[in-house]
Amino acid sequence: MNPPPTLPSSSAALPVPSPRSFWQRRFKDPVLSLLTQGVTPDTMAFTFALGTGLSLFPFFGFTTLLNAVVGVWLRLNQPLLQTLNYVLSPVHLAMILVYVRLGEWIWRDPPLPLSVPVLLQSFREQTFLEFLQRFGWAGIHAFTAWAVTLPFLVIGLRALARPILRRAARTLAARRSAHP
Repeated sequence: MNPPPTLPSSSAALPVPSPRSFWQRRFKDPVLSLLTQGVTPDTMAFTFALGTGLSLFPFFGFTTLLNAVVGVWLRLNQPLLQTLNYVLSPVHLAMILVYVRLGEWIWRDPPLPLSVPVLLQSFREQTFLEFLQRFGWAGIHAFTAWAVTLPFLVIGLRALARPILRRAARTLAARRSAHP
């Protein structure tokens, strides 16, 4: 018969994990868990790419709702989508003018005298109808350019993010298996 298993003696040195700090337990771990819960590196890459494209939608006040609706519909990571949306706010403002100019080129229309400060001031001071009458075609131009470039932006960003996130996932898995 085999002898009963014995417990390791106190002299056997088992690695003792260092205690987790308050910051790690109460903030870092829950946030990382929320950001990575139930997702793969591929879905995170797609979420990053699509969230970036949606956050550049060339109209004021729509990007948060657009990210939320598309994120729920496609079951994407909402914290990542909304974080991208807010981080990209300055880029969003700058891209409105880029999209207007690209749309004018696509439509072969002459450039409208336009700048981001003029848009913001007009948006604040005019009624919605007055704003649409003044900048309606600029909006059509911007939307056209955004819609044409969105697939290229999403595909390109996903292709860049996927290998980086896969490598990060492998590294994280290796660290977790080394320190159970």
